[in-house]
Amino acid sequence: MPAWQVYGEADLPLPLAAALAAFVEQGYHGTSVREIAGRAGLSVPGLYHHYPSKQAMLVGLMSASMDELLARSRQAESGAGSSPLARFDAVVRSLLLFHMYRRDQAFLGSTEIRSLEPANRAHYVGRRDEQQRMLDGIVAAGIESGDFDLRHVEDASRAVTSMCVGVAGWYRPDGPLNPAELVEIYLGIARRIVGAAG
Repeated sequence: MPAWQVYGEADLPLPLAAALAAFVEQGYHGTSVREIAGRAGLSVPGLYHHYPSKQAMLVGLMSASMDELLARSRQAESGAGSSPLARFDAVVRSLLLFHMYRRDQAFLGSTEIRSLEPANRAHYVGRRDEQQRMLDGIVAAGIESGDFDLRHVEDASRAVTSMCVGVAGWYRPDGPLNPAELVEIYLGIARRIVGAAG
């Protein structure tokens, strides 16, 4: 199995892991620095030694999430060969798996973008757009090659991404279907969105 499909526990420093749990449970604005410090087993000054503000912790979490997502997506695409359909399948599979196995980080990225300060938000949106452009390019290549049959490239590509991102909001490890089964179902839906041949 390729490395981009293998997931263990998220490799987050203890303060960020504590912040993630608190932000997911209570929201960014509903969480105090004191509470994050307590969850991390640190004093408030000790926490500030690692991260100078609550905003820095949010940025750290969202940056780590995008770093991992982009790295996995690039590995998926580069390992798929030249076929647009194979590249599409690999990147969509990567997006789906990420939003299942890293659902807390993905959920935070979707719901707390509003809590980023303007410069931080602009940077994060730029990284998110980079992921979207990767899929846009694959879909456009698929139309040119005849693998895909559709007219609205960017709309279809955004619809596929939105579907993958949405998985983080409802997927549960103890649900009736395992990740591999869900990926096959949603990959089939994604192919239909872009008009994949066959």
